[in-house]
Amino acid sequence: MRTGAALAIALAAALAVEVAAAPASAEPAAAPVPQKLVHTDSAMGTVVQLTIWSDDEEAAARAAQAVFAEFRRLDEMMTTWTPDSEVSRINAAAGGKAVVVSDETFAVIARAMEISRLSDGLFDITVGAFGGLWKFDEDMTGELPDPADVKARLKQIGWKDVVLDKKKKSVRLRRKGMKITLGGIAKGYAVDRGAKVLVDAGFTDFIVQAGGDMYVAGKKGTAPWVVGIRDPRGPRDQSFAVAPIEDHSFSTSGDYERGFVKDGVRYHHILDPRTGQPARTTRSVTVMAKDAFTADAWSKVLFIMGAAQAMPLVEKLPDFEAVFVDADNQVRVSSGLKDRLKILTPPTPGT
Repeated sequence: MRTGAALAIALAAALAVEVAAAPASAEPAAAPVPQKLVHTDSAMGTVVQLTIWSDDEEAAARAAQAVFAEFRRLDEMMTTWTPDSEVSRINAAAGGKAVVVSDETFAVIARAMEISRLSDGLFDITVGAFGGLWKFDEDMTGELPDPADVKARLKQIGWKDVVLDKKKKSVRLRRKGMKITLGGIAKGYAVDRGAKVLVDAGFTDFIVQAGGDMYVAGKKGTAPWVVGIRDPRGPRDQSFAVAPIEDHSFSTSGDYERGFVKDGVRYHHILDPRTGQPARTTRSVTVMAKDAFTADAWSKVLFIMGAAQAMPLVEKLPDFEAVFVDADNQVRVSSGLKDRLKILTPPTPGT
C-alpha cells in the first residue's frame, strides 16, 4: 500500500501526462464567406464566362465544368464548322431528302421559324447561304464580295423553304444551294441550358454569358447584379450604360463584334436577309427578356428593323425591353428600362 505522499506524487504525474497528451484548444474554423467566383472557357466561337456567387469554390468549379461541357455538346450538334454536325447534314442534303435531327436541334429550328413568321422574315436562318461570301469569322480578309455574287445568293434565301416534320423530327431544305445557320439563336438556347445546369447544381445567384448573350440569376449577396452595355465605338471593356438585372436575360447584338471598316464604311455580320448586306440602321441593340433564347433571336430582328420601327413593337410586348444605339449614335430606351438604366457617358462617336 502506498503512503499518502507517494499517492499524491503518482496522481500528479498521471495528471501531468494527461494534460501533456491533450491537444491544445484550436480556434473554431471561420465559416466560408460567399464571393464572386469566375470561370471562363470558349465555345460556339465566343468566350463563355460564368460568374457565380457562392461560398463553395469546389462545387462552383464542378458546376462550371458541367456548363462548359453542355455548351460543347450543343455546339457539336448545331455548328456549321464541322461536316458531321446536324446542321451541316441538313445543309448537305439541301434540295433532297429530309434529315432527322435531335429533339433539341429541331426545337431550336422550330423556334427560329416562329420568329421568322412573327418578324415577316427579318429573322431568317437561311442567311447561311451567304457563308464563305461575306467573311466575318476566322476567314476575314477585309475584302468585299462581288455585288453580283450577293445578288445570286439572295435566290437561296427564304425561311418558308425550310420544311419541318414535327412527328419525324426532320428538316428539309427545298432548294439546292440553301444553307441554314443557327448563329443568331443557338447561343441564347445554350445560355439558358447553362443556367439550368447551375440551378440543378443548387446555385441561385450567377451570370452565364456567351459573347453578347447573358442570363442573370438572383443577386450577389444583398446587392443586385449590375451589368453594362458595351460602347459600340469604345474600348472592348468600356460600357456606356449600366442597369441592375435579376432573373432575366440581357443580350446585345452589335455591329462591332465581327466586322471591319473599309473606305469609311463599317461592314459586319448581321445581314439583312432582304438585301444580303449588313443592316445599317443600328450600332447596337440590347434586349432584356425573360430568357436568353428569346433575347438572342429578337435582338437580331430589332437590330435590322432599327429603333424608329422597332420601338412601338417593343412597347407592346410583355416583359420585354430594349436599348438602341442607332446609326446616328443616339440612344433610345424603352419605357420599362428608363428608370433602371443609368447612362454613364454618351456612346463614343466614330465609324
